[in-house]
Amino acid sequence: MLICGDVPLPLPLGSISTSSAPAVPDKDDFDEVFSKLQVVVDPRLIVVGSDAAFAATLTRLMRTERLHIELAYVAEHRSEATDAYHLSSGARGARTALKGTAKPVPLIRDDAGIALVGCATVTGPDGGPLVGEAYVDDTRLFSGTTTSMNVTPTPRMPGLRASVEPRRRWLPRRWVEGRAVQLGSPAAALTRDGVPNPREVKRSTFYRHDQEWLLVR
Repeated sequence: MLICGDVPLPLPLGSISTSSAPAVPDKDDFDEVFSKLQVVVDPRLIVVGSDAAFAATLTRLMRTERLHIELAYVAEHRSEATDAYHLSSGARGARTALKGTAKPVPLIRDDAGIALVGCATVTGPDGGPLVGEAYVDDTRLFSGTTTSMNVTPTPRMPGLRASVEPRRRWLPRRWVEGRAVQLGSPAAALTRDGVPNPREVKRSTFYRHDQEWLLVR
């Protein structure tokens, strides 16, 4: 089990071997937990923390070719990732992490090699209007100006969905599902799972990785 940051430990997990990491772990923070898992026949890693910690863990599993490790997530409260994958939080989520079944789901990543588990939000610089054009597979999501664009993974194929803010607030949000979403913009601010990208981007692509990952649900 990997506890990320200053988060409470649910009681059902009290007897599990634990490694600690910062709120958003970096690659070196996984050395201890990976060394423990490499001697386990059917390894399962439980991540206790935020969506950002969960995404960092999945990113590291992908980059180190460890996607055979079952991955469970325990969030203190409901989050974008728990909504995306229909997961429970708190003590109920902890019990699922211990006794749930791992099943393969699509792995969504971006062109920077970072996994997405909850939601990516794209706006214009400093949160202003987003100017550009985006496609989900062959379907145009928007062209011109919009308030923001959201991308979330799905637990089923084709793997992701994307939407933009409706022009009128009373209109329902329209989601478009696909394998990939591509954005081109003069300048865009990207936030993945609550972590802002350090620089503005002109292009951003999220797409389904060629391998699935094992999610405990």
